[in-house]
Amino acid sequence: MIERGWHERELRRLLRSHPVTGILGARQTGKTTLALRLGSTARGPVHRFDLEDPRDLDRLTDPMAALAPLRGLVILDEVQRRPDLFPVLRVLADRPRRRCRFLVLGSASPALLRQSSESLAGRVAYHELPGFGLDEVGSGSLDRLWLRGGFPRAFLARGDAASLEWRRGLVRAYLERDLPHLGAPASSETLRRFWTMLAHLHGQVWNSSQMARNFGVSDKTVRGYLDFLASTFMVRLLPPWNENLGKRQVKSPKVFVRDAGLLHALLGIETRRDLLDHPRVGASWEGLAIEEAVRLLRAAPGEFHFWGTHAGAELDLLFVRGRERLGFEIKRSPSPGLTPSMRIALADLRLRRLLVVHSGTRRYPLGARTEAVPLAGLAGAL
Repeated sequence: MIERGWHERELRRLLRSHPVTGILGARQTGKTTLALRLGSTARGPVHRFDLEDPRDLDRLTDPMAALAPLRGLVILDEVQRRPDLFPVLRVLADRPRRRCRFLVLGSASPALLRQSSESLAGRVAYHELPGFGLDEVGSGSLDRLWLRGGFPRAFLARGDAASLEWRRGLVRAYLERDLPHLGAPASSETLRRFWTMLAHLHGQVWNSSQMARNFGVSDKTVRGYLDFLASTFMVRLLPPWNENLGKRQVKSPKVFVRDAGLLHALLGIETRRDLLDHPRVGASWEGLAIEEAVRLLRAAPGEFHFWGTHAGAELDLLFVRGRERLGFEIKRSPSPGLTPSMRIALADLRLRRLLVVHSGTRRYPLGARTEAVPLAGLAGAL
C-alpha cells in the first residue's frame, strides 16, 4: 500500500475540529481506502454506510433513526447519491453533546453538492484527495505516473495494457453510471464526445464559441458541460490572472484533463512510445507538471492561475498567496534556457521566483530569481 501521509494527517486534524469532514475527489482516487485507514485507528466504534450498497440504503430508510443513536466515527461513502442526508447531518452536528463525528465521501465538489453548502455551512470541512503524486510514488516512477496517471488501480496495474483497460472502464462507468446521479447536463454520449474533444484541446485557452459551434448549442450550454466536468474533478480550469499592466491580457481559462492517464486513454495513447510520438505530448507534460506543482504547494482554488498577453508573453502557472508570487514555466526540453517571455513575466508580475520545470535531471540557475528544476526534483525546490 502506498502511504498517503499528508492527507491522512490533514484529515485527522479536520476530524478533531469539525463535526463533519468531507473527503472529495474523483471516483477511484482512494477515498474509501483512506477512510477505512482512519477508521482503523479511531477511538471508539466505527460505522460505515456504502450508499451504493442496497443493504446500506435500506438501513438509511429513516436516516434520523439510523444515525442518531450512533457513537464514534460514522463514514458515509458516495454521499452524493443521497443529498437528502445533509439536513439530517446538520441536526446531528448541532446536538449539545457531540456523540460522533461524520466522515462523508463524495465524487463531486461542494458546489455540486448544493444541499451540503446550504445545510452544513460552518459545520463541515472539505479535503480533496487527488490521485497519486510523485511525492507518494517516488521520483523513479515518473515515467509510469505520466503514462498511466495517478488513479491507484491504474498506476499499480500489472502492465500498461491492464492499466489502459482499467482507465477505459473508468471513463465508461463514469459516463454511463455516475453522471446521471450527479445531474449531468447532457446525455452520456454527448459528454463523451465533449470530454474527448477537451482531451484534444488539453492545455489550450477555452473558446466557448468554437465548442458551441461544434455541438450546435449555445455558448452558455457548452460552458455548462465544462463546469460540470470540472465539478466532478475530471477537468481543471486554470483561470487567467489579470491586473492593470497596460497590456491586453488573456481573459479565458485554460482547460486540462486533470489525470494524465485519463487524458491518454481519451486520446488513444497506449504505450510510452505512442505518447512520445503524439502531437499533444508537450501539452500532456505541461498538465502533469501543473498538477504536481498545485499538489506540492497545497494550493487552494483562487491561488493558482496562468497568465498571457495578446502580444505573446505568457506564464504557464502563477501561484499567488498573499504577497507571495511564484511562477512556473513548463518545458519538456531536458535543458531549457531563459526566454524573453520569461523575462517579461518576471518583471510584469513581480515574481519572487520563477521555476522552469523540465524533463531532465539537472537543477541549475538561469538568472536572477530564475532556476531550471527537473520535475522529479520539484519538491526539493519549493
